[in-house]
Amino acid sequence: MLSNFDIRNKGMQKVQFIFNDRNPTLKQRNKLKSFIDLLFKREKRGLETISYIFCSDEFLLGLNKQFLNHEFYTDVITFDLSAPGMDTTAEVYLSIDRIKENAKTLRTSFAEELHRVIFHGALHLCGYKDKKKEDQVNMRSAENKYLKLYFK
Repeated sequence: MLSNFDIRNKGMQKVQFIFNDRNPTLKQRNKLKSFIDLLFKREKRGLETISYIFCSDEFLLGLNKQFLNHEFYTDVITFDLSAPGMDTTAEVYLSIDRIKENAKTLRTSFAEELHRVIFHGALHLCGYKDKKKEDQVNMRSAENKYLKLYFK
């Protein structure tokens, strides 16, 4: 489909972390995987599989151009690969380069910004949008709620 990663293998964990050309420090991976599953449950969405693919700016820019016809860097692209009426199957690509840059700009830690973007991708799959101002406010509120829950 979009990548060389077959996310539809049976017996696979619901949440996967795949390190393409970047390998960020990601502590307590099992806790985070369980929390992402909980996020979907709290949002009343079924989750089959979600693969988070950590990559560089250049790799994500290539996907942005190829699949979305966008000529700019971004921190995350979410692809919902679910069959109609089925639980969520998705790939979420995260640019570690962009997340680091955004953390500096926003004066927050890399760990917090990384988790925000991880939750952001999941929230898109749960129906949250971020194109309009009102949608951005709702998305940021949901991100903050899940960050607070996760880091409490």
